[in-house]
Amino acid sequence: QVQLVESGGGSVHAGESLRLSCSASGYSDEYACMAWFRQAPGKAREAVALDEFDGRTYYTNPVRGRFTASRDNAKRILYLYLNNLNPDDTAMYYCAARRMTCYWEAERYEYWGQGTQVTVSS
Repeated sequence: QVQLVESGGGSVHAGESLRLSCSASGYSDEYACMAWFRQAPGKAREAVALDEFDGRTYYTNPVRGRFTASRDNAKRILYLYLNNLNPDDTAMYYCAARRMTCYWEAERYEYWGQGTQVTVSS
């Protein structure tokens, strides 16, 4: 059973940075896709970064150029570097995993962490 635990959220001001971590246990290489999602109050959960096992990474338009996802396979950790944050980035951020290929749709993911809150003030 895969378990995902996020950490690293917090409250920052606009323009500042954060690093989120997602530690995976029970993880095997078959869980090839790991992803970061976020959900703001009253909004649907949306993918922000998809990280394929072969190293390909995809970003949603609002975060491209500001967020960077990277995976340390040896430590089974997925990171998300959030730079130049703005108030629109305020949300609960979730780590997710699924077998094989990444998808943008949240319902395709089998495993989820409990989330870590990011709050950005202007």
